[in-house]
Amino acid sequence: MPVAKQQPLSERTISITTADPVAVLGPNDRNLRSIRGIFPKLSIMARGNELRVTGPGELVETFMERFEQLQRHVVKYNELPEKVLEEIMRSGDGESGDHPDGGGVIVHGNFGLRIKARTPNQQRLVEAVADHDMVFAVGPAGTGKTYTAVALAVRALKERQVRRIVLTRPAVEAGENLGFLPGDLREKLDPYLQPLYDALKDMVQPQKLVEYLEGGVIQIAPLAFMRGRTLDHAFVILDEAQNASLPQLKMFLTRMGRDAKFIITGDATQVDLPDRVHSGLLPAVEHLRGVKGVAVIDLDEKDVIRHELVTRVIAAFKDIEEGKPPASSTTKPTEHKGKKP
Repeated sequence: MPVAKQQPLSERTISITTADPVAVLGPNDRNLRSIRGIFPKLSIMARGNELRVTGPGELVETFMERFEQLQRHVVKYNELPEKVLEEIMRSGDGESGDHPDGGGVIVHGNFGLRIKARTPNQQRLVEAVADHDMVFAVGPAGTGKTYTAVALAVRALKERQVRRIVLTRPAVEAGENLGFLPGDLREKLDPYLQPLYDALKDMVQPQKLVEYLEGGVIQIAPLAFMRGRTLDHAFVILDEAQNASLPQLKMFLTRMGRDAKFIITGDATQVDLPDRVHSGLLPAVEHLRGVKGVAVIDLDEKDVIRHELVTRVIAAFKDIEEGKPPASSTTKPTEHKGKKP
């Protein structure tokens, strides 16, 4: 069997002169640690305003090109959000959609953030929304379901495909008691809807977002507030749908009006409903899968785009649910030598 030739090593030095080195590398080299995680095959050493990069030649050249893009971003926007750093260093500044880890840009966000599909299943979600009026996106935490859905909604609004965005979630208590939260009804409910606000803040200019919210162009409300409405010319997202009962899902899905798009996202492994109340998400998906005009996108652990530990946590909890013993039980505990207390 032929042995693959090892690519010759290359060493390059980068001077950070066009931007503030602290802004690029982050306080206490926080950004540098993220960059090393993205390029684990490279040795990246920092000293002052210089980086010394060593590794396979082609990879070093790729790094050089993307790091230059990173500097240009800091010069232009004077800040470097973590999401922007990830986007540039993982896939570069190109927007042709040729990257294997996702398609083209869905929407241009704030501070140069380019929101795009980053996994094949996320790209399937983008394509499904283009071809279907109702799409279910089902998968574990961290797979970008909500974020991608909100990006698609913002794009539709910007391109005037819809007149408004409606974002909703069931106000279900995940082990906490809503009644003990301070404030009026809106102040009590806002924490449940915060992930939707967070996504919007990445994608819509602050002043414009305030105008949209005050003018009702973007509406964020608990699922119970959808009853009795007909949602025409709207892009509607039901998030955390695993916390809706079957009657609630029926109520929501039948709100669809003319020229509307519905995306329903949920994680069937994280149901927070009280005892004796069953989630309606999986029964609805099973009976609507294959219905004309409806698409179902199944995301899994391979689509997790948060910290790499999230993938491991999901796998560990899956083992717990399946009754598997912990991996540590199959290995001998580490012995610590020393004096007994």
